Amino acid sequence: MKIKITPLNFATAFFIILAVYIWINGASITGIQFTHMSGAISLIFLLFAFVVSFLDIIFRNFFTDTKKLWVIELSFITLALVIFLLVK
Repeated sequence: MKIKITPLNFATAFFIILAVYIWINGASITGIQFTHMSGAISLIFLLFAFVVSFLDIIFRNFFTDTKKLWVIELSFITLALVIFLLVK
């Protein structure tokens, strides 16, 4: 199996690192410490990492060319960020 570095791999790593950081240090939003919620928030970020990893596998099956895969995955990340900011 050929290993490809893709943008969703970076997103998965970011979510895993964020989950571990929140699990160890706790979650703090604008100075308010959420000590009892850090485990739940960590699990949510681990779920995000699992979903992003699954999407990466799906995209790899549909797009075999690495350049096209990067364009599609970066477009997906951009679209998700735009939708997140519009909903926010």
